[in-house]
Amino acid sequence: MNTLFTLRSIRKFYRNNIVLDLDHLDIHQGRCYLLTGQNGAGKSTLLNILAFLSPPTSGDISFEGHGVDWKSRTLLACRQKVTLLHQSPYLFAGTVFANVAYGLNARKIPHGLQQQLVDEALDSVGLSGFQARPVLDLSGGEAQRVAMARALILKPLVLLLDEPFSSVDRKTAEMMENILASLPQGGTTVIMATHEPPREPLLFAESIHLVQGRLAGSPQVNCLTAA
Repeated sequence: MNTLFTLRSIRKFYRNNIVLDLDHLDIHQGRCYLLTGQNGAGKSTLLNILAFLSPPTSGDISFEGHGVDWKSRTLLACRQKVTLLHQSPYLFAGTVFANVAYGLNARKIPHGLQQQLVDEALDSVGLSGFQARPVLDLSGGEAQRVAMARALILKPLVLLLDEPFSSVDRKTAEMMENILASLPQGGTTVIMATHEPPREPLLFAESIHLVQGRLAGSPQVNCLTAA
């Protein structure tokens, strides 16, 4: 099993308050993790570090076997392999197509291929035919699925999710759970943060539990991977 992230002696302070205090954490490629803890436990802080958006105050992180230098140009290459889906994802004004294709434009993917990839991504989240739909006309569940399609279209090595089911209906949550359960088979590591356990204990194979910024024991196998 390949170790994707290795975190050692990670500390994160905001002003004089320590919000994350991790002695040792390994995250492996092609696995599902459920990141749990009460509000304020440090879940979002950990996700932002893993997404290479916010450096720790102290400590060392390696990614794919290489130490992370937060001041190096190589950090951009790391960020391009990780996608973070926020609890309330921001959609740009305009069409669904423009939103889903945003990352492809940034990577200068030819327009013809963009069309194919957007069609496939929207189909995977049950939104076929939504390409020309204005985002202002979407329901909350539809907007969340568009954000999921925008994340999946980049085929990230790591997909991080912060409370993705907190404001969606059950049908949307079940569809997203099925999508997430299928990703590790293709090598994608999924880490989903929530302050509540999942409704159906089918998806996540390992649990990382935080209490006041610290690990509450080692990651434990507590759920079965969905078939």
